[in-house]
Amino acid sequence: MAVSAALVKELRERTGLGMMECKKALTESNGDIEAAIEELRKSSGMKAAKKAGRTAADGVVAVKVAEDGSYGVVIEVNSETDFVARDDGFLGFVAKVADKAFASREADVAALMAGELEAAREALVQKIGENIGVRRVQIVEAAGGVVDGYVHSNNRIAVLVALQGGEAELAKDVAMHVAAVNPRVAKQDDMPAEEIEKEREIFTAQAQDSGKPAEIIEKMIEGRIRKFLSENALVDQPFVKDPELTVGKLLKNGGADIQSFIRFEVGEGIEKEEVDFAAEVAAQLKG
Repeated sequence: MAVSAALVKELRERTGLGMMECKKALTESNGDIEAAIEELRKSSGMKAAKKAGRTAADGVVAVKVAEDGSYGVVIEVNSETDFVARDDGFLGFVAKVADKAFASREADVAALMAGELEAAREALVQKIGENIGVRRVQIVEAAGGVVDGYVHSNNRIAVLVALQGGEAELAKDVAMHVAAVNPRVAKQDDMPAEEIEKEREIFTAQAQDSGKPAEIIEKMIEGRIRKFLSENALVDQPFVKDPELTVGKLLKNGGADIQSFIRFEVGEGIEKEEVDFAAEVAAQLKG
């Protein structure tokens, strides 16, 4: 199949590999960029790829936490542009959504928006002239512990952390760490088996080119799996405020353990259609 220059450019940016290598990988994967990245990791020894930076939506995230620390809510509300995401009317709407989600503990977006909130959204769309949508809502509760959160200063990353034991300030510190480092799971045992198996396949493909004996290769693979798990499990990561401590040690010192965490980043996982404005104008003139 024909592979667009834009797709090749994105793969180059995410992998740091050459144009022809990226084009070949995309052709072989029928344009599936994630499949291409996985094959490139196997064949080239590339350690990882940058996450897609293209997003279909701008907007903000927000959190609201109960005074007693028993639960909190995190939401994402999208707009088409960053300009609208800073608009007072838009931010007022976000606050209303957060208030209702907090009061009702409703995480289903359709149910949450039914009635007055949907009418308010439609009115705001008419006034601003951009599509606005509530993308997701999640409630985090602490069973016998405490919940606290953190919103990064640009309102694009929000985290809620639930601890067993501990204090709100400790939960907030852990939430700041999660915002900065973005761990995949709380503990190594939480890593999905399919994720581990995928990494094992990649490490195996890379190690087989080393020419080492099979038993040495197996030890290499197991060592890399252990490293992968420790790097991606929250409790094993060096704490951002004090790299001499792991997050697990920080929690232990505070008499706490991690129950759960949730991290929202604006637009993550949504591709944004890239428009060639020059070509668009040329096509309109031609028409």
